[in-house]
Amino acid sequence: MKITFAAAAPDARLIARIAELNALPADLEPVLAEGAKASRFTGKAGQMFEGFVERGGNVVRVALAGIGEKADAGRTAAIEKAGAALTAKYLTSGETALTVDLANSSLSATEVSALLLGLRLRAFRHDTYRTTIKDEQKVSLASVTVANAPDGAEAAWAVESAVAEGVEFTRTLVTEPGNIIYPESFVARCQARYAGTGLEVTVLDDAEMKALGMGALLGVAQGSVRPARLLAIKWNGGGDAKPTAFVGKGVTFDTGGISLKPGAGMEDMKWDMGGAGAVAGAMLILALRGAKANVVGVCGLVENMPDGNAQRPGDVVTSMSGQTIEVINTDAEGRLVLCDALTWTQRTFAPVQVIDLATLTGAIIASLAHEYAGIFSNDDALSDKLIASGKASGDQLWRMPMGPAYDKMIDSPIADMKNMGSRYAGSITAAQFLARFIDKGTPWAHLDIAGMVWADKAGATWDKGATGYGVRLLDRFVRDHLEA
Repeated sequence: MKITFAAAAPDARLIARIAELNALPADLEPVLAEGAKASRFTGKAGQMFEGFVERGGNVVRVALAGIGEKADAGRTAAIEKAGAALTAKYLTSGETALTVDLANSSLSATEVSALLLGLRLRAFRHDTYRTTIKDEQKVSLASVTVANAPDGAEAAWAVESAVAEGVEFTRTLVTEPGNIIYPESFVARCQARYAGTGLEVTVLDDAEMKALGMGALLGVAQGSVRPARLLAIKWNGGGDAKPTAFVGKGVTFDTGGISLKPGAGMEDMKWDMGGAGAVAGAMLILALRGAKANVVGVCGLVENMPDGNAQRPGDVVTSMSGQTIEVINTDAEGRLVLCDALTWTQRTFAPVQVIDLATLTGAIIASLAHEYAGIFSNDDALSDKLIASGKASGDQLWRMPMGPAYDKMIDSPIADMKNMGSRYAGSITAAQFLARFIDKGTPWAHLDIAGMVWADKAGATWDKGATGYGVRLLDRFVRDHLEA
């Protein structure tokens, strides 16, 4: 979707105006004001009203989008919701162009960029494989013109448009089916998208990972004909400072391996690479907006399949750290991928802090449903910063407990640990497993995002499908705590 700015509102078929709670635009035609009142439109966040008026001999379609109270603490989210409501209504309406007229609006430059971000994010569609789609279902809205914007709005949007690019990239990766996105093609997509951005990309293949002793990660991959990959994406915008590391689980398709998942719903497991997808999208944002921080993103990429060569329950593997793992369940594979990725990241980059993201457990969905991702951490300050960044970005987090009692649940009688505990506290014992691979003194946070990367119903700024969860969270964390 093309977004441009104009000094004044051009003649247009479709015009949107912004309304605060109980405060319609002062210059609105009386017929529209009366229509809005009759329709009980009050300007609540996300509320819409549409009417038609005659202007200069032409019939003009006018939409009112509500942003709620001016003093509301959630004003930014409300403004994003208003922008998204416009897209949801007109994306497939047959209209090709929308003018957002901000005359007499109280929106600041930053708030205008929030409105446009919501509008752009809600416009994401992935119709690549839909060849028989009806005309009335096709996207028609192609351009948005912003008129009478306050000073600085276009510059503010230049930054937020990078966020939209990153979220869209992640959503595309997560949406693509497993026969299209697998470890090698995930890497290829990133290499192509990052060309010319200044991001440095390093890729390790099977042989290189074997030489490094990554038996845990490679054990997951050995049942697939698709070779594993480790992808490192480096952004150096902060001088000589040691980087912060983002590490993502990238199981491009997860059958569960020999511990096979039920067939019903298995198609959803194309999004088991949502953590790696979030890292890939966040790194793109940092490059596009020229973030003044040093960050490295690492993605452990495998496919988990039940081949005759697949890992068996009861197998013991040796991780890159030298610790041994008894594989109780081959469907608890994400932590096996992450543990080697975490070790390699720490040894290679000596990061000041490590944040991993993974669609790791169904247990976190049982705990938090689809409202929050779980955060587990060895550092209160890092946890607090991430929770604050989650609240600011809309990618919300809820802190979960950790402790020695939970850690004992993954002790093995024949190895250093097993890859899962009992049926209880599954998301916590998974976090305890990862904690054993974090170097002493390194601040670390694990985000279990299993309930958040895919939605069965539309949300404020996304349609059904991939949400892009985690991308904005990581970018906000960098803005607030690495660049501040």
